[in-house]
This record gives sequence, C-alpha cells and structure tokens, in this order.
Amino acid sequence: MTSIRNIALAVPRRGDDVLVFRGHDRTRDQTFYRPLGGGIEFGETAAQALHREMREELAVELTGVRLLGVLENLFQAYDRAGHEIVFVFACDLADRSLYERDHVGEILDDAGTPVLWRPLSGFGDITPLYPAGLADLLAK
Repeated sequence: MTSIRNIALAVPRRGDDVLVFRGHDRTRDQTFYRPLGGGIEFGETAAQALHREMREELAVELTGVRLLGVLENLFQAYDRAGHEIVFVFACDLADRSLYERDHVGEILDDAGTPVLWRPLSGFGDITPLYPAGLADLLAK
C-alpha cells in the first residue's frame, strides 16, 4: 500500500468481550483478531462508513454509535507495509440475539472468515488484537 487508508471500526461489547473477526497472515504464520469495519469512501463520514461496512460484512444494523478515539496504525501484514488512520467506534448491535452466541457468523463478503466474541483480557503477543493500541483504548 502506498497511501494512507482511512477506516472505521465497530467495537460492540458484551461485558469484557469484543466482537472481532479471526484472520491469519500466512506470511508470518500468525493468527490475529480485528473488529469489523473498513474503508471510508470519498464523501462519506466515518460513521456512515461504519454503518455501511457492518451491513456489508455482517448484515447488521448499529445503534448507540459513538466515537471512542482515532488511532494511527503503521504495520506489516501479508508481506507489505500499511498505514491507516483508524476511527474506532463503540456501538451496539440492533439484533440483540447476536449477544447470546459466542460465534456470531462469518463475514459475508469473504471466504468463511469467522466473527466471534473474544474477551479483551485474552489478547496479547500470542493472540494479537489489531490495530495496535486498540486494546489500550478499549481498556480506558
């Protein structure tokens, strides 16, 4: 990636749990977790992007959306460098039944990527939560 990517991430909570997808970087042989969300399109606010991305990725609506903070993320993944400005939003899932199961589903526009609730306290070096700095922001 040769430019800075602006993204919006949704962080619904279930007690200590956060809703994340599980990914795997084969180039580093590393399993990682990240909240759902994605790129902000031209002419779209970060909050509008968040709602669109959650509809596209999980077919869910959000309520109680509020900005928690903004992170700058410089990273290496899949054998390339990346640079993101990350708008992190606390929110609630409108479909309350999604809070009742640990495995919520799979990302709709992807090949079987699982979406699940994971305890914030369970992330660390072996099971990282991306982007860097997110766990600290959520612990506040």
